[in-house]
Amino acid sequence: MTIEMPVQTDNHVRKSLSTAAARPLATTTKSEPQMQGISSRWLTRALPWTQVSSGTYRVNRRLTHTVGNGEVEYIVDGSQARVIPLELQELPQLRDFDDEEILRALAQRFEQRDLEPGTVVAEFGNPMNQVMLIVHGKLSKIGSGEYGESTKLGMLGGGDFYGDETLTNPSAIWPVTVKTVTRTTILVLSRMTLDEMLDHTPALREQLSRVAAAPAQPQNNKGEANIMIASGHSGEPLLDGTFVDYDASPREYELSLAQSVLRVHSRVADLFNDPMNQVEQQLRLTIEALYERREDDLVNNPDFGLLHNCDLKQRIYTESGPPTPDDMDELLSMRRSTKLFLAHPKAIAAFGRECTKRGLYPDPIEVDGHRIPAWRGVPIFPCGKIPVSGTQTTSILAMRTGEKDQGVIGLHQTNIPDEYEPSLNVRFKGIDDQSIISYLVSCYYSAAVLVPDALGVLDNVLVARQAD
Repeated sequence: MTIEMPVQTDNHVRKSLSTAAARPLATTTKSEPQMQGISSRWLTRALPWTQVSSGTYRVNRRLTHTVGNGEVEYIVDGSQARVIPLELQELPQLRDFDDEEILRALAQRFEQRDLEPGTVVAEFGNPMNQVMLIVHGKLSKIGSGEYGESTKLGMLGGGDFYGDETLTNPSAIWPVTVKTVTRTTILVLSRMTLDEMLDHTPALREQLSRVAAAPAQPQNNKGEANIMIASGHSGEPLLDGTFVDYDASPREYELSLAQSVLRVHSRVADLFNDPMNQVEQQLRLTIEALYERREDDLVNNPDFGLLHNCDLKQRIYTESGPPTPDDMDELLSMRRSTKLFLAHPKAIAAFGRECTKRGLYPDPIEVDGHRIPAWRGVPIFPCGKIPVSGTQTTSILAMRTGEKDQGVIGLHQTNIPDEYEPSLNVRFKGIDDQSIISYLVSCYYSAAVLVPDALGVLDNVLVARQAD
């Protein structure tokens, strides 16, 4: 007679079948493949998408007379900065002046000044005696109220210029006081240096004289060509005729794309498709990655990305670093019908800290079943695609959306060949000699800002917590 003895383990006697032994005979319950790179993609969800059947979207606008409202760029070598000569064409007075040799000579006349916080670089009412190009730092424009009190009228930052009227009007005076807020580097062209150069450069003198003598183009406060309208009259006066002039060279947005070639071995597709289809799972994760790239491009693409397509007049700077309620109010006041803010999660946290300091607790609002932080009833959507610099600064975007409201819109084209999802198609490329199946996955998209004030940006937003 044989007696079976219990199986002995190191710690105790096992009385039943182990899970390790049972697992080969069981079917596990498993999840689909997970992916950490999937974000909420609120920008993609919040933008209204416009069908672009031709692959190109043209933004027709009224004729605009304003020029020279761009950003000046520099070459910085260590602690020394110099302006790129052709960048001087961003100044309105030099917009159409293309003599690179003279521009290079003019650029060399600018002198660098490194200023401490609190330095007054221009004082209201004094003669305007210099052109200032801001390389780095922040400056505050300070005016005078009705009763002599100081008022903050705006900020200047890197890439801005001020005092350019010096080039064409020797009798101009400073309209405001300009004071540095942070350590600031500027390049300065003094009136005296300019006069010396004009004495030896007839072409430059002729350019500036022509600009000074040119009659001002009638325009509204947005820079658009005026439409002549009479009102408040009586009787039968002779009315002036008018017409609405259009921009002769409107901007066109071509659909951009993101693509990837998905490869799956035929053995995997044949043998390992139960209970989950391997090709479908590979395709699902590839599409998620394409959609993440799409949202990144909508924010950062140098051609159509929102950060690069904001009009310079719609960019403002924080006054103290962190995003305060005052900064958000200023950003909100620059356009009608702001539909949303877009900010990095760190910027949202920094704004929350500033509100808490003031004893403010804004109510969140509900969007698609999610409670979203808000300011003045406008949702602040998180977007991790907005970059945070090494100095822990970022930007906050505010926008009006939709074609009807002349806002920001997304562009795509549906009903394309082999469409898998709207404006995304999957095309079978074939099977190579190594039994690898290939699929071309393509996603088409872009974004357009219909009028400049539809999009605004708050720059130099400090997200780091300040040390006590």
